[in-house]
Amino acid sequence: MSEQIKAIFDKHDIKITNARSSILEVLKNAHTPLNYEQIKEKMETMMDKATFYRNIAKFESLGIVHKFESDDRKWYFELSTSIHAHFICEECHQIKCIDVSMGEVEGDVKSIVLKGTCKACK
Repeated sequence: MSEQIKAIFDKHDIKITNARSSILEVLKNAHTPLNYEQIKEKMETMMDKATFYRNIAKFESLGIVHKFESDDRKWYFELSTSIHAHFICEECHQIKCIDVSMGEVEGDVKSIVLKGTCKACK
């Protein structure tokens, strides 16, 4: 387990399990948000869907992970590192992270999703 993942467990005072550390390692190494199927393919630890979503819900409630729904009707997950937007191509469904300035937004922003056609599909 990486030091970054261990620090997350220590900071939030949650028990380290193989399932939890495996999910977080996959998300830490991902360059884009991933859905359940993509995470499952990359995990070294086998777990059922209920265990996966129970752990994701725990991470989300603690602010470790955030999720958003794409236009393919799947939930995508990533480590909560900074507030940023996601661009989803309506043709190829590729997701890209976009840095945005939140300016004077007051409140708790959960997600920002922009949709359109990427350069490759245009």
